[in-house]
Amino acid sequence: MSTAETTAVTAETAEAAPARTTRRRPPAGVLAAGAWLAVVALAALLLPLLPGFDPLHGDFAHPAAAPGPGHWLGTDSAGRDVLQRTVAGARASFTVAALTILVGLLGGGTLGLAAGWFRGPLDKAIGFATDLLMSVPSLILVMIVVSLRGPSLTVIGTLIGLFTVPHFTRVVRAVVLSLSERGFVQAARMLGTAPLRILRRDIVPHVVPAALTFAFTATTVAIVAEGSLSFLGFGLRPPEPSWGGIIAEGRTALGSAPWISLAPAAVLCLTVLALNYLGEHLRSGGPAGPKGARG
Repeated sequence: MSTAETTAVTAETAEAAPARTTRRRPPAGVLAAGAWLAVVALAALLLPLLPGFDPLHGDFAHPAAAPGPGHWLGTDSAGRDVLQRTVAGARASFTVAALTILVGLLGGGTLGLAAGWFRGPLDKAIGFATDLLMSVPSLILVMIVVSLRGPSLTVIGTLIGLFTVPHFTRVVRAVVLSLSERGFVQAARMLGTAPLRILRRDIVPHVVPAALTFAFTATTVAIVAEGSLSFLGFGLRPPEPSWGGIIAEGRTALGSAPWISLAPAAVLCLTVLALNYLGEHLRSGGPAGPKGARG
């Protein structure tokens, strides 16, 4: 390579480096959304460990007290601290969301890999099963099961996760179908590489980013569904706190003590908004988004 060519390449590299740095810097909205989710998650994990944290304790001297020192988000009609109950409600929502993602990823990921790789009758059978499950009125079925089995975060999270399986299946199947036609996969097949080895080495690493991106959507679905069930009386039984349940408890006092419902409702809305924003950023090809498959 000549001196002029070397100089040109060096100049191009120097110009491209700041651009790459700029592209990798997360937008302010992403930082804000991530910071909010981190604050809510840390509060749900750490605050219950502090002495004196008791979302069921009632301060009978200050029922329905306005926000102020001692009770920063006020108290409800039974004198229970709204901030502590909102934090405990976040714990319940995140538990349901974690179970939902676990069931959806394991079930949908396995079915999507099988349908996209083996195709044929297996693909048709899995497609029929997912279409059938998607046709079921999920919220009504969850209400029926909860009525029969009793309210439990495990039952609610597992059931909601079951209804996200078809969506994870379709996402994973689409990625597998696309990758299976790529040159590096075809080459591995012609070399006689075992199918399981191809899946583990060449397919799964490219499926995971797409599945995790969709997991943000599934998380918002789980949080909203759990809140809706609790609001309708099919979630945790009072006085156990959940965002939907706290909102429902405070609706009768909206005129005199609106903070009882507004505080958990605001946290719920901001959390869902942050999750949706991060999910959209990843789907649009942000720095942490799915990478293209190697060719």
